[in-house]
Amino acid sequence: MPAPIATTYWKASKAPRYSLLFAFPLLLVYELLAFVLTHDAISGVRNGADVLLKSLFIALGGRNGVVVFGVILVGTGLVLIWRDMRRSGGDLRPGWFGWMMLESVVYALLFGLIAASLTSLLLHGRLWFLLQVPMERLDLATQLMVSLGAGIYEELLFRVILVGALFKAGKLLGWKPATAGVVATIVGAFIFSAFHYVGPYGDKLELTSFAFRTIAGILFSGLYLLRGFGVTAWTHALYDVFLSLR
Repeated sequence: MPAPIATTYWKASKAPRYSLLFAFPLLLVYELLAFVLTHDAISGVRNGADVLLKSLFIALGGRNGVVVFGVILVGTGLVLIWRDMRRSGGDLRPGWFGWMMLESVVYALLFGLIAASLTSLLLHGRLWFLLQVPMERLDLATQLMVSLGAGIYEELLFRVILVGALFKAGKLLGWKPATAGVVATIVGAFIFSAFHYVGPYGDKLELTSFAFRTIAGILFSGLYLLRGFGVTAWTHALYDVFLSLR
C-alpha cells in the first residue's frame, strides 16, 4: 500500500534532491548580493560564518582560494543530489518546493515568538529582545545580504559541520546516539550563540540575547533534524530578513 502523500513529502523533502536544490537559490542570491554590494570577495562585509568557512582557503590562495571553496561547496552538493536522484529513480516533484517555501515562511514567522517566549520563561523577563533591530550599523541592503548568508552559511557551519562533528565525536567516545545528539546540540548552540559577539560587527554581550541565541541554536538543530538543511536554511534566512525589514 503506497505511503500517504504527506508522509512521502515529509521524508523526501529532507533528501538532498529536494533539500539541497531548495537551498541553492539562497546561496546564489546571497553571493550575487555580496558581489554587487561589496565587489570584494575577501575584505568586503559578509556574513561571519561565510568569512570563517572561507578563511583557510583565502589564506592559502587569496581570491583563487574563494573560487576553490565555491567549486568544492557546489560540487559536493551536486554529487549528493546526483546520488540521491539515482537512488530515488529520478523522482522529483517541483510543486513540493512551493510547500517547502511555505513551511519556511511559517516557521520563520513563529520562530522569534517561540524562542523569545522560552527565553522569557527561563530568565523571567519580558519579550524585549523581539523589539531590537539587529545590525544597526549596516544599511538595509547589506543587512538583507548578511541575513541571507546567515541562513546558508551559519546552518552549514553550526548545524551540518559543528553539530555533526560533535555527534560523531560523542559516538567515538562510546556514548549512546541519543546522548551524543543531545550533547552535540547543546554545545553547538552555546558556540552558535557566542559566535554573534565576535568581530567588529559583533553584538554587545548580554545575558538575555545570549540565552535567546542559545535557545535559537537548539531550535534550529531540532528543525534541521526534523526537516533537513534546505528548510532550516530558508527559515533562518527569512527570520533574519523579517527582523531587518521591521
